[in-house]
Amino acid sequence: MAYETLLIEQAQDETGILVLRLNRPEVLNAMNTQMFLDLRSAFQVLRAQDDLRCVIVTGSGSKAFCAGGDLKERNGMDDATWRRQHDLIEEALLAVKDFPLPIIAAVEGHAHGGGLELALMCDFIIASETARFSLSEVKRGIMPGGGGIQNLVRAVGMRTAKQYLYTGDHFDARQAREWQMINQVTPAGQALDAALAIARRILLAAPMSVRYVKLAASRGGEVDFHTGYAMDIAAYNVLVSSADRLEGVAAFNEKRAPAWKNA
Repeated sequence: MAYETLLIEQAQDETGILVLRLNRPEVLNAMNTQMFLDLRSAFQVLRAQDDLRCVIVTGSGSKAFCAGGDLKERNGMDDATWRRQHDLIEEALLAVKDFPLPIIAAVEGHAHGGGLELALMCDFIIASETARFSLSEVKRGIMPGGGGIQNLVRAVGMRTAKQYLYTGDHFDARQAREWQMINQVTPAGQALDAALAIARRILLAAPMSVRYVKLAASRGGEVDFHTGYAMDIAAYNVLVSSADRLEGVAAFNEKRAPAWKNA
């Protein structure tokens, strides 16, 4: 798969893990219209890749995961063009949010505006100590429009989110970890390696189980407990009838590694 603003590569010696790099390092991986087109297309294509188990999203270069929307491209953009671009942004970011497989964000350096919104659309975030975050749209006369408000509130709590949404202030990896917005802080340059280590552990689990757990956790987390629990049980009962359920139990009893069939 070749894209103008993305690099997608298989993790070394790891069938089932792809690394997707935002690839405009000369502008801190700022998101232009082409990048949103590429993201939307890439996640549509990746849905059909049968051997894929996990995607890691990161940025090219060490300075930034993504600095946010490309304001040079947007300078002087008329209202109609801006709104058309934002329709595309919504489609691209929801393609990440609704992707059926685990997506891990590996953040080095700056992740601001749409860059942070992209990271928050992933299942979870691993960030190095160099990471700096913000949703600073209020300083540009707009507001976060890529799911950042809803995701930040859910990630860090209403009151903390409001402070940083109202001010547009930056916060660092240490703060983000304290608020549980990110899962792990690594030394500089090691966020991708840490994300890969987690992805390898995901590959040990049954593929169908991981898919259904993601569905139940993601959708169930948006509704009341009893509705969410009903989703859990509906998915659980599908897995009871799967070949991999039989294989998982057999492998345990035979003291061997399971050979998953994804069926």
